[in-house]
Amino acid sequence: MTKSFKMELPKITSDLETANFQDIYNEEEPYLANCIIANEIMDNEEIDKAVLSKVIFKNVTFKHARLERIDMVDTVFENCDLSNAYFGKGIIHRVAFKDCKLMGVDFSEANMGNVSFENCMANFSSFVDTRLKQVIFNHSSLQSTNYYGCKFSKVNFEECDIDEADFSQTSLKGIDISTCTFDRLNIALESLDGCIVSTDQAIGFSKLLGLVVKQ
Repeated sequence: MTKSFKMELPKITSDLETANFQDIYNEEEPYLANCIIANEIMDNEEIDKAVLSKVIFKNVTFKHARLERIDMVDTVFENCDLSNAYFGKGIIHRVAFKDCKLMGVDFSEANMGNVSFENCMANFSSFVDTRLKQVIFNHSSLQSTNYYGCKFSKVNFEECDIDEADFSQTSLKGIDISTCTFDRLNIALESLDGCIVSTDQAIGFSKLLGLVVKQ
């Protein structure tokens, strides 16, 4: 994975205890820390203001779960299915999603820092009004993903499929999409100011200006 900025990885120790997600209810407030959770089904779970710290999830499903205002730090999701889950208004810091299914997942109004998405299927996901700082999307499918009103700071898209992604009201200044594939983007021309694109992509965008490019 290449990147133009230093990114903080999840800080997780090797001596994690095996736990069940239901252990989150054992505390006065929903809280899980220093554990690994594997092969569980937590579909349709609803928890408000859950806190996760130094947790690894492996082969866990959170389909249609609603974890509003979640606080996640130093957490890893490996081969998990979070399709149509809601993490709106959450604080997500030093978190990695690896080989995950994130179809329709909703991160709207969240604050993300040092987050990576690697080899993920995240079509139709939503990041509306989300702040993303030092976030990497790598080798992931992001078709029809909604980035409306996002604030990007050191965000990389590396070899992703971003076809039909919506970047309305979002500036791509300094954002490199040159290795990504797409036929169409929902974006205003002013939002492309300073965006880093490939030669072929530049020719495609020039058509939006009514230019005729001779080759």
